[in-house]
Amino acid sequence: MNIVLFHSTYGLRPAVHAAADRLRAAGHRVHVPDLFEGRTFDTVEEGMAHQEEIGRDELLKRAVLAAAPYSDRGLVYAGFSFGGSMAQHLALHDEKARGLLLLHGTSDIADNASVDELPVQLHVADPDPFESHDWLNTWYLRMGRAGADVEVHRYPGAGHLYTDPELPDYDEEAAERTWMIALGFLDSLEQ
Repeated sequence: MNIVLFHSTYGLRPAVHAAADRLRAAGHRVHVPDLFEGRTFDTVEEGMAHQEEIGRDELLKRAVLAAAPYSDRGLVYAGFSFGGSMAQHLALHDEKARGLLLLHGTSDIADNASVDELPVQLHVADPDPFESHDWLNTWYLRMGRAGADVEVHRYPGAGHLYTDPELPDYDEEAAERTWMIALGFLDSLEQ
């Protein structure tokens, strides 16, 4: 399976490379673009300020350009938090998308979004300061209306970016469970 994996607002940190290596060890081809061109951040606030400085349109352009060389083969789009929003946007606009794996984040959905039973899996902390229950309920319904086949996995007590061992949010048990379920999801897309 070809996967493009987008980093969080912290930038392309070691945890993203480790995740890509885990996916490669399971037999997948993983591409890890750097939308921040080498910049990484120690806090969410610094990363968000950098995102605002670049602008959403430019970030989407970078994401599209990063995925384009692989999209003709049918990609699985994946991302962490902010990267999940990039992955979601691309997957909903790529008729060849094979799947969407969201880790810790979602994005708004255009009213005209339409996919043909796109498999989508979301892993999110419960509660999550960036993904409220009300928002996730709305997101789930809107993704369903768009034609996606969505499953949501919630992790009580975990912090927002609970899969990154270098952050205070890290929750080893939730992270391992996430990867076990996510690898099963990716395997199911190859059948």
